[in-house]
Amino acid sequence: MLNIDKKINGNVLTVALTGRLDTTTAPELEAELKENLDGVTELIIDMGTLEYISSAGLRVLLSAQKIMSKQGAMTVTHVSETIMEIFEVTGFSDILTIV
Repeated sequence: MLNIDKKINGNVLTVALTGRLDTTTAPELEAELKENLDGVTELIIDMGTLEYISSAGLRVLLSAQKIMSKQGAMTVTHVSETIMEIFEVTGFSDILTIV
């Protein structure tokens, strides 16, 4: 299960993820992002309470990164050690801006 908490402040969209970002829940996040990225110049994805990410979740992040590189910036925050390990193994730590 994935809980998506969105906050829009001007041109900044913050998306906090709780639970699991996997094959079942990735389409839900993808739809939310596509619906809300118009006019957004900064996307912040807060993974403070994300427990797991699968390749389907990584694909959604990659597609969001591609969109945001054209219209602003994307930052991933509060990444747990487990998820950071996945980012490092897959090379996503070199692609994403992680703070």
